[in-house]
Amino acid sequence: MKLDYLHQSKIIVTTRSLAVASIMGTQSPFELEALSHEDSLSLLLKWAFNQGDEERYPNLLPIADEIVKKCKGVPLAVRTMGSLLYGKTRQRDWELIRDNHIWKLDQQETGILAALKLSDNHLPHHLKRCLAYLSLFPKDTLYDTDYIIQSWLANGFLPSPVQEDDVCCEDIGLQYFKDLRSKGFVQDVDDQVTFYKFKIHDLIHDLALSVSQEECLTIYQQTISASENVRHLAFAEHYPMRILQPFLKKLKGVRTLVSLTSWGQFKEVEKTFLSACISYFKYLRLIELENCTLKALPKSICTLKHLKCLNLSSCHNLRRVPKSIHKLQSLLTLRLFNLPRFQVSDNLRRLINLRFLEISGDDMQLREVRPGNWSSLRFLYFCKCTTLKCLFEGMENLTSLKDLIFACCYELESLSRSLKFLVKLEDICIISCPKINLLMEPQGIEDQNLHLGLKNFIIRDAPSLRDLPRLLLEASASHLEFIEIRGCPELEALPNWFQNLISLQRLEIIDCPKLSRLFDGVEHLTSLKQLKIQQCPTMNDKYRPQTGADWSKISHIQEVKESGWLAENKGAAGLMVENYGKGSSSLFDLHSLYCELRR
Repeated sequence: MKLDYLHQSKIIVTTRSLAVASIMGTQSPFELEALSHEDSLSLLLKWAFNQGDEERYPNLLPIADEIVKKCKGVPLAVRTMGSLLYGKTRQRDWELIRDNHIWKLDQQETGILAALKLSDNHLPHHLKRCLAYLSLFPKDTLYDTDYIIQSWLANGFLPSPVQEDDVCCEDIGLQYFKDLRSKGFVQDVDDQVTFYKFKIHDLIHDLALSVSQEECLTIYQQTISASENVRHLAFAEHYPMRILQPFLKKLKGVRTLVSLTSWGQFKEVEKTFLSACISYFKYLRLIELENCTLKALPKSICTLKHLKCLNLSSCHNLRRVPKSIHKLQSLLTLRLFNLPRFQVSDNLRRLINLRFLEISGDDMQLREVRPGNWSSLRFLYFCKCTTLKCLFEGMENLTSLKDLIFACCYELESLSRSLKFLVKLEDICIISCPKINLLMEPQGIEDQNLHLGLKNFIIRDAPSLRDLPRLLLEASASHLEFIEIRGCPELEALPNWFQNLISLQRLEIIDCPKLSRLFDGVEHLTSLKQLKIQQCPTMNDKYRPQTGADWSKISHIQEVKESGWLAENKGAAGLMVENYGKGSSSLFDLHSLYCELRR
């Protein structure tokens, strides 16, 4: 069969190199022109000031004009300079940046390298280390703040956790990320409610590599030497031990060991290689072996008393960890994600300093968490725990828990009422758990006076769901900001106690065909800024702009969108009502939130 559409396909290649364009192209390349001086100045002022503030400092505008000239019309250079100048209003500060000697360095093409280097020089030391670490991974890597922050923590880039002072080092790490973002070092930031995805520009990657001062090294086939100062080591390809052993012996100070793999591919890692690394690198803080073919871990891994982060995700051949895993008392992060035949050992609960734990498998031997176990745990994620019907005993002992996630736990039927004791719990996410129902009503006087801190509640693809957990949600009324209910075909009504969720800002209801109305009192939720309703056909007529019977109850929300037309109502932030019709599949599933987003 002739595939005519293939003849209509086109490929666009973007590159900064004309040589690459001439090799790849069948037509003459289209060369993008530099920004005009006026556009460059406008871009710099946009990044350097809050809107309109530049008018308060007319003395800075001539200096801005001269800085823009040095950037030579390159948007990344202009944006970087604007980010560097943000918050600076003294004329002397602007003059120092304008007159810096870095601008005089010999450059072959543009002022971009000087701009990036100048911006890096103004970074505080703690942010320089965090940025340099990102160079360990290939260009165009899609980073995830949860895991990057855990890596920073393992390597001592963040303040150490102090239990008695309740120091939240993860929050400090998130602030570091936001600082790098505000200074223009990260891009393509995507807010995923409980974490962020992001990338860095390839030139920023080059800059990060240069400032790592030989501490970060990725080994490829052409790598022939390495500095003894290497602290963070990544392997991009498989190498026989006879080649690697002389190389490894010279590196005594390695703290990070990463095996790099492409998405969907598995990498061969020899047990002898890992044993050699353990014997040579006594001070390892982080080991990442994701997507490796490893069948068993060497027992010697339990001798790494400094190890703080161990990632064994998607090592499909791995069945268990050594029985002596509990000896890793410095371990803060343990990732056992997407291990289909894994045995979840009871010994894991003896890792009393864990803060971040992902577990999966078909054999859940863990039955109880006792007082003192996992009291530091902040993130707990169950994925494809195929025999998990209910949470284990002792959940009330997870007193520091902040995020609780379930995905593809096909036998999970309910949550534990003991969650009401977890006053620090902020996020609950349940995805593709077909048997779960969340009937959880208050019982007794002690339940009436609960004050919990949930901020985000997400449930997706739950065909048995008929009830929502009043005990947890209503007790979090003064904190709860976001609720998403998606793919729940048996949910017939939203409870009227939803009107008590006074802090709710975003509500998304998607693919719940039996829902015919919102809850009573929705008009009283003045904090509600975004309401999205999709694939709930019987609700459309009731909330149709201007003409719907219940339109007045949601008319304080600014935008109403339905079937291609838009009505606006000034004063609030946004309602979208869209009918995709029967047969539409859910737009998001497990992969959209974790497997795909975190790959």
